[in-house]
Amino acid sequence: MRLPSGRRAHVGGPRLFPASPWMPLEMSPFGCWGLPTALLALFCCPGSGEEFEVHMYPEQLVVEPGGSQLINCSTSCANPNIGGLETTLTKTLNQSGPQWKQFLVSNIYQDTVVHCYFSCFGSQKLKSLNVSVFYPPKQMLLKIQPTWVAVGKSFTVECHVPDVKPLESLTLTLLRGKETLCNKTFTGEKNDTQGATATHKGMAHREDGRHNFSCHARLDLSSRGGAIFHQVSEPQMLKVYEPTPDNQMVVIISVVSVLLFLFVTSILLCFILGQHWRQRRMGAYGVQDA
Repeated sequence: MRLPSGRRAHVGGPRLFPASPWMPLEMSPFGCWGLPTALLALFCCPGSGEEFEVHMYPEQLVVEPGGSQLINCSTSCANPNIGGLETTLTKTLNQSGPQWKQFLVSNIYQDTVVHCYFSCFGSQKLKSLNVSVFYPPKQMLLKIQPTWVAVGKSFTVECHVPDVKPLESLTLTLLRGKETLCNKTFTGEKNDTQGATATHKGMAHREDGRHNFSCHARLDLSSRGGAIFHQVSEPQMLKVYEPTPDNQMVVIISVVSVLLFLFVTSILLCFILGQHWRQRRMGAYGVQDA
């Protein structure tokens, strides 16, 4: 069958249309769901927000009051949308790159927590860092009571360290020469401005007067990412002397001695006078007999 303009009638089978320049010859593998499926794969397949990590350096931080510190925030996301540091401290962006940011935090006067965060493919993650303020042992107060003590009498050595923190990281050691008298730790004690005190009570010996007494403080912050701080007090001497008899005892002994002397003297006088009276009486009887 012929049609006008030389066209042929379609007989049986599917009708074929000439391909347009904007239409692909082959269908997408996702069919009519191609675009939604592609978007779903973009957000759910590996490489999406569930896979990236956020890191902070340092992982632990201890600073002195009023100190400052550089904090690095980084992520494994290749192209993060946003990222930064969340804190109540004064912060300044120091340097940055596609996957990291470096901040300077300053004016740190109390314990706090800072957070690094990044957003990647619609998912946001953060990492937290505990910031601790420490007070190193700077002033050591050593006191010996009494400073003069008799052999065999008790005395007390006391060491006080004001304004030290954290107490759970502190150890105080009392020394006699190089000999350790006592070690005191403060685990579980509350941090406050009263400081820490260690006390040792002992009996005085003659050799105590030949040694210096001292106190050593050790603040170990290594478990918190810090250093170890040492401080030693000025040495002090204990003056030891031999005990003297008690004054009251001396008085008692003296009185007893005098009374004993008087008693013995009185007996002797009585004996002498008795003998003398007897002799006189015997002499009088001899004259009468004559």
